[in-house]
Amino acid sequence: MATITERQIVDALRNVIEPDLGKDLISLNMVKNIKIDEQNNVSFTVVLTTPACPLKDLIKNACTNAIRHFVKDAQKVEIEMTANVTSANPMASQAANPNSPLGRVKNLIAVGSGKGGVGKSTVAVNLAVALAQSGAKVGLIDADIYGPSIPTMFGLKDEKPAILGKTIVPIEKYGVRMISIGFLVDQKTAVVWRGPMASSALRQFMTDVQWNELDYLLFDLPPGTGDIQLTLVQAAPLTGAVVVTTPQDVALADVVKAIAMFDQVKVPVLGVLENMSYYVLPDGSKEYIFGQGGGARLAAEYHLPFLGEIPIAKEVREGGDEGVPVVIRNPESLQAKLFKEAAEKLAQQIAIRNAGIGAAKVEIEV
Repeated sequence: MATITERQIVDALRNVIEPDLGKDLISLNMVKNIKIDEQNNVSFTVVLTTPACPLKDLIKNACTNAIRHFVKDAQKVEIEMTANVTSANPMASQAANPNSPLGRVKNLIAVGSGKGGVGKSTVAVNLAVALAQSGAKVGLIDADIYGPSIPTMFGLKDEKPAILGKTIVPIEKYGVRMISIGFLVDQKTAVVWRGPMASSALRQFMTDVQWNELDYLLFDLPPGTGDIQLTLVQAAPLTGAVVVTTPQDVALADVVKAIAMFDQVKVPVLGVLENMSYYVLPDGSKEYIFGQGGGARLAAEYHLPFLGEIPIAKEVREGGDEGVPVVIRNPESLQAKLFKEAAEKLAQQIAIRNAGIGAAKVEIEV
């Protein structure tokens, strides 16, 4: 048995293509710590662009197959899959911006809709928790100053954040760091502020909160295209936005306006997610209460990624009311699985956007 070399391993892995980025793992510098022992056992690490990568197992299998095919004398192959989330934030360098609260946040994502009542906050909460479950460091800003719902959806209605010097320490639950005006005012008190005051509060959530290092910071926006949305796009280097809709025409019409707003301020839309898509009847059939396929058609019309359809279900509503998101409360439910898939697709689109390439998919070769 001939002794194999690191060069042989590297050359073999040049045949494994990262499916979203369209380049081989070696060119992308995704392979680290190659080791070969005296028995020709091989081990190395593959560093993915996100821990929520939906193709993790596919890439791992492709690496194993490449070693087996091109390096005949290789014996045992051990691959560690880790991740280093890529960034589109020009401030994301602690060394360059030691005093910037957002300087260690890699990606900032707005979750918006054209109208209320589409379950946007439910989507934002479950996407945030699902990303945290994948191993990512996640934060969530409740940007709906007039109607904050994050404290309720996380079961934190009576919690108050700690104040450290002149900064606020975000509250953390289910692996998500968060801030909301609901933590700072009485739950029964109406926030009767003019637009500039609400916008100032949002800015403070970005500048006066100790976010520390985050892979993803999500913003749960209020409905519409008003002051808060404009303040956010002007004050923060957004990676992109997710737009939430239901299948019905009245919701889709308003979502078109939200897409137009993001386009006007040059914030890329990372995907469309359709909520309340259908109801699963006891016999397993689907009842399309609000119409069928509207979100997918909208995404196709505007050439946007479609993140999926989330069916309407009592479990989702109960999770929100009880402060236990459905991805935690009922992890094996259809809704939880679809939220997790949507989070993976979102992370996938962020990685593609950060790499500066289109969303075309390339199959793994080997």
